[in-house]
Amino acid sequence: MVASVHLVGSVGLEDVDAVFDTASKVLDGLLPRIPDGEPGGRRLWISWQYPVLRAHPLLKVDTNNLQKASAGLPKLRLADGVSAQELAFGELGYAREARASYQDFLRARAAGRIGPATRFQVCLPTPLAVIDAFCAKDAVLDIEPSYEAAMRKEVAKICAEIPHDDLCLQWDLCIEMILWDGRSTFYSKVVDKDGIIERAARLCSDLPADVELGFHLCYGDFEGKHFIEPLDGESMVSLANELVKHAGHKVAYIHMPIPIARDDDAFFAPFKSLAFPAGCRLYLGLVHAADGTEGSLRRAAAARKIIPEFGIASECGLGRAKTPADVRRLLDLHGEVARRL
Repeated sequence: MVASVHLVGSVGLEDVDAVFDTASKVLDGLLPRIPDGEPGGRRLWISWQYPVLRAHPLLKVDTNNLQKASAGLPKLRLADGVSAQELAFGELGYAREARASYQDFLRARAAGRIGPATRFQVCLPTPLAVIDAFCAKDAVLDIEPSYEAAMRKEVAKICAEIPHDDLCLQWDLCIEMILWDGRSTFYSKVVDKDGIIERAARLCSDLPADVELGFHLCYGDFEGKHFIEPLDGESMVSLANELVKHAGHKVAYIHMPIPIARDDDAFFAPFKSLAFPAGCRLYLGLVHAADGTEGSLRRAAAARKIIPEFGIASECGLGRAKTPADVRRLLDLHGEVARRL
């Protein structure tokens, strides 16, 4: 059986049409779902949300602490005299982007460039990721609830605009993965493990039952490198097990990154504890351009000692590739590895 391929989110081609056309052609029959590639400002993941926060009249730059946010911008906090209860966000932009890209998806499918069974994949950051990245540490828990409420409205709009049997919604868990691992001080430790699972359950609570749900577990991606490297698969497996248990919605898949250097039994041993329900697929981000087909197959062989069946992916989005030519080579590599498996 040929391994299916998962595209994490960002793709880094010229535009949405290029993503649909190129990925569908190169990975014909291998993609159960396809994202729009997160073009423009979305290529840098959450950074396009900073202007949304900065433009809010009830937020201000934290001039008492000029610690820079993730994109090198000043951290934000509530304006003077404003309470957390007064704060409310309007449109964040995710539903608007999804609606426009879905029209491109429909045109590509009608032209035969996307298969009839392929779903349109919408990838969203968690509210905690956005607010912790761009707001002062002591302001995160004041601002996050209002942003979460706005994000849940975005999800409702997406589900209202896109037919459910065409839709896959993916939550990107980066800060949550780092906090769950527990070794990094990069993010504010504002929530514990219970808080991580409670937030995930709330984000999934309004999702209609017939919308496909997935999770991307991420160790970060700054300049093409993780913030920290996983010591082994233990933290990813334990977080994934809790997500499928408590999401309150059927989970179709979970994606986990595999570092390029890890083809050893010790890394994959914790996967013995994986407790996915029937129908939940594992995607391993074991495809790396640096060592090509043979390196990717070596990691796959190590994984198969513990996990008999899985799909393949890159560690993070293909937006980390520098040029469209790099992306096309990486898509070719996904196809070659999948067919060799």
